[in-house]
Amino acid sequence: MFISLIGTWVQNIALSWLVFELTRSAFLLGFVGFLGSIPVFLFSIFGGVLADRANKRNILIFTQVSFMCLAFLLALLTQFKLITPLQIMFIALANGIIMSFDAPARQAIVVEMVGKQQLFNAIALNSVAFNSSRIIGPAIAGLLISAVGMSGCFYLNGLSFCAVIAALFWIKFQGFKQGKSSSAFKDMKDLLVFVRARRLVLALLSMVAAISLFGISYVILMPVFVNDILGAGVRGLGILMSGTGIGALAGALVLARLGDFRYKGKLLIYAGFLFSVSLIVFSLSRNYFFALFSLIFVGSSSVMAISLVNTLLQINVPDKLRGRIMSLFMVTFAGIMPFGNLIAGTLAQTLGVSSALLLSGCICAVLFLTMNIFFAEIKSL
Repeated sequence: MFISLIGTWVQNIALSWLVFELTRSAFLLGFVGFLGSIPVFLFSIFGGVLADRANKRNILIFTQVSFMCLAFLLALLTQFKLITPLQIMFIALANGIIMSFDAPARQAIVVEMVGKQQLFNAIALNSVAFNSSRIIGPAIAGLLISAVGMSGCFYLNGLSFCAVIAALFWIKFQGFKQGKSSSAFKDMKDLLVFVRARRLVLALLSMVAAISLFGISYVILMPVFVNDILGAGVRGLGILMSGTGIGALAGALVLARLGDFRYKGKLLIYAGFLFSVSLIVFSLSRNYFFALFSLIFVGSSSVMAISLVNTLLQINVPDKLRGRIMSLFMVTFAGIMPFGNLIAGTLAQTLGVSSALLLSGCICAVLFLTMNIFFAEIKSL
């Protein structure tokens, strides 16, 4: 997955550059990103239902092969100069739909491979792979675009999926035996009944939603903040984004080192507060190095909070519902992000970028404080 994620980041950077070259439109650049994300919000529940009713490894093999085919299609269209913005939109939408079925199965299959005792460490290592690729992928994308062109980047991404597909065929494990209900709609109803009856599950999902809706959207405002407030330019933006990635990697490594420790809920509350405070500090920064320092903590605390929620959800739900619960996790994490970006952009346009970031940090702090008061049992998890 680490190899494949590097390829995905390379493709994302090259695709953004391609869209801008074809259209010179910032709106279409954002719209392509929106098309790639919105299916996760719309269809992840169906992906979770399928993950609970079918063999997760077979689902992942199908989705990874589909990703690979789309990457090669994009490469061919680009190489022969047949690519159009409309084709890119359709490919982005198709990738988003496939992701809706890939992500719940990928999240839920981890416990079937390692067991509940090592689940936390596995999720932390998963986060290490993601955040390492987040640093390496964009860093080498610029070099690859110059060396092999944008179509070459897309070909390389297509080849990178071979690593995941080979691993999926190689690993041997037995999934949990689960009974099937009469219909997929009954499965969705059972999910909603379960979540409504479990305060802690609802609280954990609400924390992820708060971070995605009001916290992580700081990324979309980074170019404006760096240019208007810090006056650092494109190079400064790259370094700041790398600082966030380094912080995220550090947070993931700390979690992996901790292993299966007690009171994960208490660390989750602390991580949530640290994220909120770090975001507030960043919003008030007028010094470049002070901003970089605060972003390292933003990156580390956000990864710790998301990884902890992922673990606590999987530990505290029955095996038969794991795929569907993970689909809700993906909805509240990745599916809500496009709306968070929209809110952040509106607030920045109305109040200014610093005030928008400050308000986002304050909202996150209030929400985590509320959770700490009304769901105090989280700290004992």
